[in-house]
Formats: sequence, structure tokens, C-alpha cells
Amino acid sequence: MGMVVAVVVALAAGYLLGRVRPWRRLGDWAVGEFRFTGPWVLGGRGRQAVVILAHLLTSPRASWQIARASAAKTPPRAPVAVPVRDPDWAARRVRDNEGGTA
Repeated sequence: MGMVVAVVVALAAGYLLGRVRPWRRLGDWAVGEFRFTGPWVLGGRGRQAVVILAHLLTSPRASWQIARASAAKTPPRAPVAVPVRDPDWAARRVRDNEGGTA
């Protein structure tokens, strides 16, 4: 009976962690603290250490890229331009294809 209770508790805990997603929330919090340089800069060395540790644990690849860019004194990569949706694409498609085959 004790094994069944342990399995049910483990399944319930796994379900709850999947729904709450504390890992993602911690990462979002750390990125938000970095992005908006307010309280984490003014919070002292302890808060800065917590934010940096949270970012290292939740997003190690991004942390590594930030560390490499700051060590090399090179600016980070430029963001890729997002394509803009054309609201008149259907009319423009018909207009462009009037002379040819569709």
C-alpha cells in the first residue's frame, strides 16, 4: 500500500511541476531582471549573484554567449529581421499574376 501511495504522490508532483513550470518561470524572471536593469542592479551583490546563477542554470547557452561576447569586447549578434505580414497579399498576388499563369 505504501508503494502505491508513493507512486501516486510522485505522479501528482510530476503533473504539478509540469503545469506550474518553475524552471521556465525562473528563467523568465532572470531574463526579465537582465533586460530591465532596475532592481537587480540596485539590489546588491547577493541579488546579482542569484540572478546570474538562475540565468546560468536555466539558459546555459545564452549565458555562455553573453560571457564570450563580453570577454571578447565584441557586440552581440544582430537580431534577424522578422518578415512583415502584408495585409493586401491576396490582391497583390492576383494583380502580379494577371499577365502570366497562376
